[in-house]
Amino acid sequence: MQVLYFAWVRERIGLPKERVETQAATPRALVEELRAREPRYAAAFADTAALKVALDQELAEWDAPLAGVREVAFFPPMTGG
Repeated sequence: MQVLYFAWVRERIGLPKERVETQAATPRALVEELRAREPRYAAAFADTAALKVALDQELAEWDAPLAGVREVAFFPPMTGG
């Protein structure tokens, strides 16, 4: 699946997106897999309470199923002004 990173998540990981092969059933499980990769992922996902997740461009919960999902995006909440 395609994984997209935005704002400071992208800065900490050093990539805007990447293709990820995963057996994770939920975004929460995917984050655990990514954290285990290397320190930059662990730093980017240290506080998931400060992040939102979207599945195929729709906001989703951390325990939503990933079955059939083509794109996962991680980003901090946005504020307008």
